[in-house]
Amino acid sequence: MVDSNRYAPGHPGLSPKWTSSAKSGVGTSATFESRVWFTLSYGIINEVYYPSIDQANTRDMEFLVSDGSNFFSEEKRDTVHEILPLMQGVPGYRLTNTCEEGKYRIIKTVITDPRRDVLLQGVEFEPLQGDLLNYNLYVLLAPHIANRGYGNNGWIGEYKTVPMLFAQRGDTTLALACSTPFNAMSCGYVGFSDGWQDIKAHYKMTWFYSAAPYGNIALTGGINLQECKGRFVVALAFGRDAEEAGHLARASLLQNFDGAVKDYITGWQMLQARCLDLGEIDESGFNLFRASVAVLKTHEAKRFHGGMIASLSIPWGASKGDEDLGGYHLVWSRDLVESAGGLLAAGDTESTRQTLLYLMTTQNKDGHWPQNMWIDGTPYWEGVQMDETAFPILLADVLRRMDELNDLNPWSMVRQAASFLVCNGPVTQQDRWEEEGGYSPLTIAVEVAALLAADFADLNNEPKIAEYLRQTADNWNENIERWTYVKTEDISKCCEVCAENCSIAERLGIEGIYVRITPFNVAEAASPKEGFVPIKDRTLWAFGEKTHYIVSPDALALVRFGLRAPDDPRIINTVKMIDATLRTETATGPVWHRYNQDCYGEHEDGRPFDGSGVGRGWPLLTGERAHYELARGNIKEAWRLLKVIEKQTCSGKLISEQVWDAPDIPERGLFNGHPSGSAMPLAWAHAEYIKLLRSLHDGKIFDMPPQTVQRYQIERITSPFSVWRFNNKIHIILAGKILRIEVLAPAIVHWSFDRWNTVQDTKTVDTGLGVYFVDLPTDKLVNGDKVIFTFFWFEAGKWENVDYEVEVLEEKRG
Repeated sequence: MVDSNRYAPGHPGLSPKWTSSAKSGVGTSATFESRVWFTLSYGIINEVYYPSIDQANTRDMEFLVSDGSNFFSEEKRDTVHEILPLMQGVPGYRLTNTCEEGKYRIIKTVITDPRRDVLLQGVEFEPLQGDLLNYNLYVLLAPHIANRGYGNNGWIGEYKTVPMLFAQRGDTTLALACSTPFNAMSCGYVGFSDGWQDIKAHYKMTWFYSAAPYGNIALTGGINLQECKGRFVVALAFGRDAEEAGHLARASLLQNFDGAVKDYITGWQMLQARCLDLGEIDESGFNLFRASVAVLKTHEAKRFHGGMIASLSIPWGASKGDEDLGGYHLVWSRDLVESAGGLLAAGDTESTRQTLLYLMTTQNKDGHWPQNMWIDGTPYWEGVQMDETAFPILLADVLRRMDELNDLNPWSMVRQAASFLVCNGPVTQQDRWEEEGGYSPLTIAVEVAALLAADFADLNNEPKIAEYLRQTADNWNENIERWTYVKTEDISKCCEVCAENCSIAERLGIEGIYVRITPFNVAEAASPKEGFVPIKDRTLWAFGEKTHYIVSPDALALVRFGLRAPDDPRIINTVKMIDATLRTETATGPVWHRYNQDCYGEHEDGRPFDGSGVGRGWPLLTGERAHYELARGNIKEAWRLLKVIEKQTCSGKLISEQVWDAPDIPERGLFNGHPSGSAMPLAWAHAEYIKLLRSLHDGKIFDMPPQTVQRYQIERITSPFSVWRFNNKIHIILAGKILRIEVLAPAIVHWSFDRWNTVQDTKTVDTGLGVYFVDLPTDKLVNGDKVIFTFFWFEAGKWENVDYEVEVLEEKRG
């Protein structure tokens, strides 16, 4: 059948691409023994991950059907797909793919072997016209081992007389085998000598190549339908070499498949038993609450317990190739904490503790976490997002308040993270959308809430650190409006480009709004309106927008994290502007965009995002808006928005990153009110759904920290300080405020109230967190008085040689 010396032509094959990001299912065994994860879309297997959740090894695997003479059908493109869970909350699936011409049906049960590194498909091929003799069936696999399509080596072989197809790259090998031995095998280069090209052209296999080294390859195996009577099991096994992969494939095929399915289901039922019962089965046959729990746990690593990636997908994957190594199968500490919070809301405290331990393990020496990282903690992108340092503190604090830390003491992690926050905040190098830097309402809200977890310092006999953390939180909270709130009268005085926003503000009768973000230099400006914010992914001529032109639902975090009341007039004003500029109605309900001028999404004609595009609505923002409605007592609207999220899921009840909110484009699979081509599932979105469901059942926001509410809404604590630091060089303080000067090295502050006629030297106080401060008695100064100061640095043994000046005013400048 195969010439052992016949190598496939067409090296190295077409340039490799990943496959659709619009997944309909994701799964893995609940056991730690099986280190395989799989994804599904369009009725077939997509990426399969091994030995860790951040290493994809396949593009896709499907069946091809022919009659040997004039009929060819591809499972992915030429069938109608149906998907159901094996049981509620179990990420194993029954896929039914029915030929559009009514000739055949393929029914598949998809799981991973609970005891081995093997993906299993129990398959039934059912002729709807004719009988088995009229059809040829082939399995087609596209290896993309270790996150790359190029550089894969394929060959025909066997293990203990069982014929198998193998592929290898680096230290990973896969083996493809069938319970009824393949009756034909070949491996070739994609687009030139692969099985799809052969069978499409000849309606049967006519090419039998024994090897396809170092390229973008595909493996093809023929199924003997008559011998197996249309029922068989396909095993895709992984190992360090061909012997290990072959051994595991054969072992899985020798066991009883129904028994493996039973064990797979039992493992997930035991896991789901740890959780609450908040959801219900809908008309699609899925319980979205149970499905969401399963999605979150499926995104968890097996060896690195508690680590969860953002998504088992690559956004717009079909348009991306080997250059996109990470996709979304990376860890973002923000997304990780959100996912852990979802599991905690579901009642799974043990998983949440494991995530906290994972965060403690992967924290950098200086206290922050990488922008994102591989599952072992190796950084991928190197940006700094301050909310990603604050969120882990909040996770530790909620476990402390629930008395669920058990014997885990996260104080060392909390202290390091808090140190990084106070040394570098409140400004952030990037906001939560990984784009702009400056003062972000959401980032500051998370930072302040994290600093108020100062109870950890008290519990660990560090009262001075606790006091400083609370003082810093109070000061940052008090300055949120100065940094991020712009009045309409300031907008109206600006420029023509803002005429539309001015008109909307005037029509809505609002006096100001919280903006998305203000640049770093806002502390030196008279108002946050003075800065420009560059918009990422814009065309080259669009360099930026005025600060106040950029609106975002991120401002709702001020309510979500307890810093502002939901009926605060400034919040209400901002919500009105958000709805007027960022809300879009779709066939399934409203969606909200991240911010105006967002370009992260498909183009208007549906082409994939390619560095530019049009941002679409995000279901997780619908969840955040529902939480706001709950906070303001509009429970009916919060429930309605929960149902909107449910309607916007795919057939497998996965929640996408974005929803298509433009007219239908059927040829691109884009339908109004349904998932777009971005990441699906997005673990963060599933976590937000679970938290919203829990919040609605509890009648209060599940993850709102009580410290902020008590301190800023009930006690209404303000700060006695105005803080000067090198990343916040204020020029003005209000009369009655103490000027606190903060630096990151021990120093003497050399200062004067009368332009150096008299001077004083004050040594800085060590906070124990890397910040050193001096409090100058400016609270007795009056309008127009000025303080001048400079520094002598102990460690460097030299003067700053620059004088800084701050003026006292009775009221803020406009």
